[in-house]
Amino acid sequence: MTRLRRSLACAAMLALVPLDGSAIAATDRATLEQLRRGDVRLAAIGHRLATGNAVLCDDRVPAIGLVVHAIDQYSADEQGDARAVFGFDTAVAIEGVVPGSAAARAGIRPDESIVRVNDRPIPPADGAGHVRTRDSFVALLDAQPVDRPLRLTLRRAGRDRAVVVPPSPGCRSYFELRPGPALDASADGAQVQISGAFLDRFSDDQVAVVVAHELAHNILRHRRRLDAAGISRGVFREFGRNGRLFRATEDEADRLSVYLLRNAGWDPGLAVRFWQGPGARIAGGIFYSRTHSSPARRAELIAQEIAALPAGAPIPYRPPLLARQDAPLR
Repeated sequence: MTRLRRSLACAAMLALVPLDGSAIAATDRATLEQLRRGDVRLAAIGHRLATGNAVLCDDRVPAIGLVVHAIDQYSADEQGDARAVFGFDTAVAIEGVVPGSAAARAGIRPDESIVRVNDRPIPPADGAGHVRTRDSFVALLDAQPVDRPLRLTLRRAGRDRAVVVPPSPGCRSYFELRPGPALDASADGAQVQISGAFLDRFSDDQVAVVVAHELAHNILRHRRRLDAAGISRGVFREFGRNGRLFRATEDEADRLSVYLLRNAGWDPGLAVRFWQGPGARIAGGIFYSRTHSSPARRAELIAQEIAALPAGAPIPYRPPLLARQDAPLR
């Protein structure tokens, strides 16, 4: 079974093995817990970047650090197993909590289910095998004020409790973990997606370099600007004007990633070392294409951006590069 999850800091795809009985085998439970750890690991990286750079984003949401999923993302014959592992006393449950996040400080725990958000009931489950309930819940949460505490009613084993989560604004971007062995990453303006292979092969610091680059695309509104420029995303995307403008946005995202990493507490020099080292040794995918500069050139551009940082620049720092986020691509 395949189902798509979204969190307030992360979304993921998870394959579950249908079982004949109501019990979950120990090996299957261990697999689910391993996948949960991967989701929370990416969520922690995304959350740190989204909250650390909130002042750079004019479109902000409550980024409280939950990883959530909905019961009807499962098919009808798999929902019993999902309830056994993850709780699901309501239609939406908490798969994980980002350590140190506002949700963690409020005492929220994995496998609690969400009943209400600021006294508004969460959407009811609607059938099976779709993401409508998940998306409706995320829309409900995103609509809440970013500068006020968030009141949640949670349920576990039929018992309700109320928690108050302190304000935690963050950039509006969701982070998805996709299955598969290929190293692939993308951003569509609202989401950042990376394949699980990144978590298998790289440290959190190295993954943060990739996630910061993709988040930079969203902050700089690259998809919208490329569409406005009439860029082809088909077989001709690598050639001529298409390739030139795609490459310009990739270079721009590398430059902004310097500030995103620094604002979130990472050494931006990590990005230089990544492209000089492991990034330079990865063949295919997002790393070698006419739409991207070479790894050596990427490391050079990032090093130049670091060198251009004003002495004593505050953290967080809003770079002049952000003034280009609405500029037409030519």
